[in-house]
Amino acid sequence: MLEYTHAIKDDKGLHARPASALVQTASALSSDVAIVVGGKEVDCRKLIAIMRLGAKHGECVILKVDGENEAADMEVIKKFCISNL
Repeated sequence: MLEYTHAIKDDKGLHARPASALVQTASALSSDVAIVVGGKEVDCRKLIAIMRLGAKHGECVILKVDGENEAADMEVIKKFCISNL
C-alpha cells in the first residue's frame, strides 16, 4: 500500500465537482483507492462518502492506493490531486 498526503488548495474545499472527478479517476484504476480526512477513511469510488468527509481548504488528506498496479495508479492519483484539489 502506498500513501500520499495532499493539502486541499481549492478555496471551496473538496466540493462536488472535484469529488466527482476523483470518483471517476479512482474508478478507472485497477487498485483500491481510499481517502482519509480527520481519521475517517472512505472508498474513493463512493461520491457521497467523500462529500460527507467535508474536507476544507488547507486541510491535509491522505490518499491510499493498494493493488497490483499501485505504483502507476498512485502517480495518476498524485497528478489528479495536484491539478484538481
